[in-house]
Amino acid sequence: MKRSTLITGAVVTAALLGLVAWAFAPRPVEVEVAAAMTGPFETTVDEDARTRLADRYVVSAPLAARLARIALREGDAVRAGDVVARLQPVLTPLLDERSQREQTARVAATEAALQQAHKRMEAARVALDRARDDLQRSEQLAQQGFVSPTKLTGDRLAVQGAQKDLEAAVAGEQVARHELQLSKAALGVSRGAVSSSGAVFELRSPVAGRVLKLHHTSEGTVALGAPLLEIGDVARLEVVAELLTADALQARPGSAVRIERWGGPVVLDGRVRRVEPAAFTKVSALGVEEQRVNVIIDIDSPRETWSALGDGYRVGVRIVTRSEPTVLKVPVGAVFPLPAPAQGHGVFVVDGRRARLQTVQLKARNGSEAWVADGLAEGTRVIVYPGAEVQDGVAVRVR
Repeated sequence: MKRSTLITGAVVTAALLGLVAWAFAPRPVEVEVAAAMTGPFETTVDEDARTRLADRYVVSAPLAARLARIALREGDAVRAGDVVARLQPVLTPLLDERSQREQTARVAATEAALQQAHKRMEAARVALDRARDDLQRSEQLAQQGFVSPTKLTGDRLAVQGAQKDLEAAVAGEQVARHELQLSKAALGVSRGAVSSSGAVFELRSPVAGRVLKLHHTSEGTVALGAPLLEIGDVARLEVVAELLTADALQARPGSAVRIERWGGPVVLDGRVRRVEPAAFTKVSALGVEEQRVNVIIDIDSPRETWSALGDGYRVGVRIVTRSEPTVLKVPVGAVFPLPAPAQGHGVFVVDGRRARLQTVQLKARNGSEAWVADGLAEGTRVIVYPGAEVQDGVAVRVR
């Protein structure tokens, strides 16, 4: 065999062996990396919330009456003192002629009872005076020995009895006098109501604001205490968030709040005003019973930026529970718990062309970032969302 042929065969064989070795050699794992950097860090409690009026006023009927048609509609502006409804009192069964006569006869009966009680009181006073005279005479005769001790004791008891009878008569006279006053008052109210049954009562707005809801629009008879309409100042809105009790413990009064997803182009600023002390049970969409508590939030942004908001609108809130100006942080997807028996958290850092497992001390995390207290230096590249093929020492290639 020629020398050139041998050389050619050797070269081809070496090339084939090199190709096979390259084909079966492990490929570097493609990874996504991010640099550890310093900056502000905060943790928040995110929840859906709704707006509501700080003060809502319900205008109700102060008497049973016929309501005139209300010309106002939802959204109309009213000023404090404006007439919002007109009522005309209706006659009740108590005000018919028969009831009037019965009430007049009752007044006459109570007047007679008062006179009778007065006569009884006078008679009791006379009986008391007589008993006192008998007791005085008996005491004088007892000193001379003409009256027995039994007679003297009986006269003393008679005085006490007469005194009690007089007190009872005085109380009876007072009762009769009060009953007469009640009867006359009832008769006067009935007569006054009959005389004023044609009067019109005007209900006025207690505050300046807008009509939120109309309970009655058409003319009709309404009962005593029936709600007619609701009025409120839409410029005084607050936000109510129903937080889990564990989250509500972190939302302290004064905590900063960012109000998002309300439909406007900017994020509104707010502040927690109050965490209500009583929780309530609410069933989630998955059918799980949860203990939640209302957190009241004030809107701090200028009114002009959220003037389109109204009562009962849905918004999203981010309640800041912790804020740090400068910390070392990495994407939250780069941190993972170490497998047993190791404890703590770890990250994969890019060392040249290989991944190295690095143990870190995690201080806190939120939805997008993790605060690393120890174990990393600023600028270190870490692998974000490492897959199962990423292990300590494996070759990697940045995408």
